Amino acid sequence: MKLAIAALLATSAAAFAPAAQSGRSATTQLHETKADLQSLAKDLNPAIGFYDPLGLADADFWGSGNEATIGFLREAEVKHGRIAMFAFVGYIVHANGITWPWPMTLEGDAFPTGLSPPEAWDAIPDIAKLQIFWFVGFLEFWREVACDKHYMKGGKIGEFPAFDAKFIPGGALNLYDPFGRNKNMSEEQKEKRLRAEINN
Repeated sequence: MKLAIAALLATSAAAFAPAAQSGRSATTQLHETKADLQSLAKDLNPAIGFYDPLGLADADFWGSGNEATIGFLREAEVKHGRIAMFAFVGYIVHANGITWPWPMTLEGDAFPTGLSPPEAWDAIPDIAKLQIFWFVGFLEFWREVACDKHYMKGGKIGEFPAFDAKFIPGGALNLYDPFGRNKNMSEEQKEKRLRAEINN
């Protein structure tokens, strides 16, 4: 009986032993458990470490499970971070009076200048606002249907699929790497840039 108990304890303890590492370096996983988030937090910001005052790492949105919830939150974090960077550039461009060289509308109306960003938004025609919403809606739709694996089911967080020429006549530029500059980047460089994006 003692031998059976010892054997059971030894096998259950083996479940918590570190896995053997292959010759490759560890890569950043973006679909994680809470333990993975805690480990990643120590690598990204050792001064603060893991900080989750709202307890979102323990949440279970829509009954989809904790890992799916973490995937959803990480996708939202990366997506909103990218939108904020894009908006900041737009704010700076507008604040410096930079506009396209052609008129804003087919009627010949010029782009608004000398206005605050909220006033500039109010000054553009409603149809232009709808075009922005339609374009963003299309990007959201494309992200959801064109990726091989959904981010809530183990897919890569922040991935945006390339536009396929069979759906878009003539094709379109890849939003991540439109000019193909990053395709020859080493895995170490990709890893470093991914960690920098997560940390921001």
